[in-house]
Amino acid sequence: MTTPRDLLIVALDEESSRPLERGDLSLALAGAELTDLLTAQAVSLDGTHLVPGYRPTIADRLLDEAAGSLVNRTPYETVDDWLWRRGRDLSTAYLAAFEEEGQLTRQRRRGRRPFRGSEMVLADTPARRAATDRWAAEEPVLVTLAASLGIGDERTESPPDVPEGAVATVLGAVDDALRQLEFERQRRALDKAAFDNVWRGPGGD
Repeated sequence: MTTPRDLLIVALDEESSRPLERGDLSLALAGAELTDLLTAQAVSLDGTHLVPGYRPTIADRLLDEAAGSLVNRTPYETVDDWLWRRGRDLSTAYLAAFEEEGQLTRQRRRGRRPFRGSEMVLADTPARRAATDRWAAEEPVLVTLAASLGIGDERTESPPDVPEGAVATVLGAVDDALRQLEFERQRRALDKAAFDNVWRGPGGD
């Protein structure tokens, strides 16, 4: 299994402190992919720029696709640019892969849903059990990425120790990107509210 797959399983399995937006999850998944590529030495960081390394053999199709999408010429892409480019609709791609592999079933789920309008439920698979074990062990990268999505807040009252370096840079960039996305949502909501008030006019309902 890979970190993005484990993160998706945790996101579907655990309750979040807020409804999960697929855009948020997509950014976090892109960051998770990058942590795995750094670990595999498929890429390194020069400041905040992603410098491709050797191309390893990666069994996971989506992670292999991520490795193949690295910009391999100067000027190299920044971590932030990667998150926004690679993260575009990435949660949809992972959910589709899970469903195709039989890791997700569609049925009505009681209680809080991890995604608005979601009726997708995880099947009991070895992959799910492995991700659950990693989550229970409080593996720092997985816990940090989940916390950025509002998952498992009680686990992160004392933040996990993530080794300094490239992975920490990526995790910080994910947090920054998520805050930027939330700011943009709030700005659009305010603009829409102001627009609606103009159309209603003074004393309008």
